[in-house]
Amino acid sequence: MHDPDGPIEGVLLVAFGGPESSAEVEPFLARVTAGRPIPPERLAEVADRYHTVGGVSPLNGRMRALRGAVEARLADRSIDLPVFWGNRNAAPLLADAVAAMRDAGVRRALAWLASPYASYSTCRQYRENLDVARTAVGPGAPRIDVLRRHHDHPLLVDATADRLVEALDRLPADRRDRAHLLFSAHSIPAALSATCDYVAQLHDLARLVADRVDPAGRHDREVVWQSRSGPPQVPWLEPDVGDRIESLAAAGVDAVVVSPLGFPVENFEIAWDLDVEAARRAAEAGVAFQRAGAVDDDGRFADMVVDLVAERLGDGAPRPSAGSLGVWPDDCPAGCCPAPGIPEPGRPGR
Repeated sequence: MHDPDGPIEGVLLVAFGGPESSAEVEPFLARVTAGRPIPPERLAEVADRYHTVGGVSPLNGRMRALRGAVEARLADRSIDLPVFWGNRNAAPLLADAVAAMRDAGVRRALAWLASPYASYSTCRQYRENLDVARTAVGPGAPRIDVLRRHHDHPLLVDATADRLVEALDRLPADRRDRAHLLFSAHSIPAALSATCDYVAQLHDLARLVADRVDPAGRHDREVVWQSRSGPPQVPWLEPDVGDRIESLAAAGVDAVVVSPLGFPVENFEIAWDLDVEAARRAAEAGVAFQRAGAVDDDGRFADMVVDLVAERLGDGAPRPSAGSLGVWPDDCPAGCCPAPGIPEPGRPGR
């Protein structure tokens, strides 16, 4: 019998997952909505969106690249750990990734979750998914410890700020200096947000990024929300990014840049909700629009993941934290980010 408190022997990257062909769209959506009373017409609408781009979400391709980048940076730092990758809702599924770790002889691993924020959907639900995957694998499944929440890691701040600068530079020169900065994240039910630090962490990162990009405070800035998916009678976080663009236009704003800081890894929700829907509403309102890129393909992002691994290996590595909320503990506090008691919770991190 192996020692569950033995050495770390692997790293697991955990993401929401996405389809990679039209044939995978319906099975993917069935996993996402399993057990939830989603109207068939709503599912058909979402499926049609995926089919307009051949059923391919950018998320899986970006996760493959991130896995390679993390492997390379671990090697550069002489950290000899294999890297695995598993998704909640699309191949490679978490149970398959856990089985692969077991078959490779990994007895204890560290898991990085593809969202740095604390909420049920971005943290605790993934932990529950990992427990289910380990149970499905059965005897020999490795122990999996989750890396800490890290919304204000300096490398994440720097990479997000640089992508925002790039987007500002793409605006027409005569509108650039008066652009309104919108920091977008996945909306969640208001009742759910009251039980976690999700909103506080997003505001903290938005402030850090805005202060780095615009230390003189010339640009107005705020946090907005996107991708609402719940029943209309349940209050969710507002304002919606598209609604806010239209209200800003009515107030005379003629340029906006959206930073999708709630989504560190490029995914279909960014591509649809921002690049298609928000961009359309901006164009109709006469507002110049640019969307900052996600940061997962910035080399500093992989460096950040390796930093988080190194600090858990007990080698005296620092625990960087640039924000005002303090360093999140390795083990989440008991009872934090409880499961919602309403249908169809938000699903950040896709």
